[in-house]
Amino acid sequence: MLPAVDVAGGQAVRLARGEAGSAAAHGDPRELALAWQAEGAEWIHLVDLDAAFGRGSNADLLATLVGELDVNVQLSGGIADEASLGRALATGCARVNLGATALDHPAWCARMIDTHGERIAVSLDVRIEGSGNAMHYRLAPRGGPGDGGDLWEALGWLGSAGCARYVVTDVSRDGTLDGPNLGLYRAVARATPAALIGSGGVATIDDLVALAEARRTGVNLEGVIVGKALATGRLTLGEALAAALPEP
Repeated sequence: MLPAVDVAGGQAVRLARGEAGSAAAHGDPRELALAWQAEGAEWIHLVDLDAAFGRGSNADLLATLVGELDVNVQLSGGIADEASLGRALATGCARVNLGATALDHPAWCARMIDTHGERIAVSLDVRIEGSGNAMHYRLAPRGGPGDGGDLWEALGWLGSAGCARYVVTDVSRDGTLDGPNLGLYRAVARATPAALIGSGGVATIDDLVALAEARRTGVNLEGVIVGKALATGRLTLGEALAAALPEP
């Protein structure tokens, strides 16, 4: 289980449905991350929301924080070119997530996956349209209504490039506490043998138990990101760690 620390304007914030205008501050990111570490987290998901939305950067703050932490850090937010990837890797974090805009450059993504191997995960922010046989899974660039293309096509070329891990988010549930989209994770698991980290919607112990059960029944989930439920006190980290999937 990876507790999330989303940072905007130097503050820890939470979004609703991945929208830039929905951010609500809830503390100091350093204090929050160190608290998760002290309470037993072995991984922390650290996100630069300003970089993700193209409105600035918290790179120096996050680099300092990664240096202070003694646990693994998965670093995310606006990592989509040589400069941003180089800065992220230089922090010493365990893993970086390539952002949605990186997928506009398949050759570059493939080269980075080949070069950095397990230190690279790919963020798949998904918007689901329609229903039943007319359901479409589209990549949704963070913070806007734009279309990043067909999810299954992206998984095809990413799989050919050897991508080992995806962070899969249903953007309609991100920060909503509406429960995780197990159907999405099952669908992605059928399309790739790569490891999946679920994100979005977790609110209760029952949600975490359902995710663990999905893994036991063959869904290749190796972890889950939990943010708002921890930040608002719906779950304690101890409860979440006891119920959740093992850390990746």
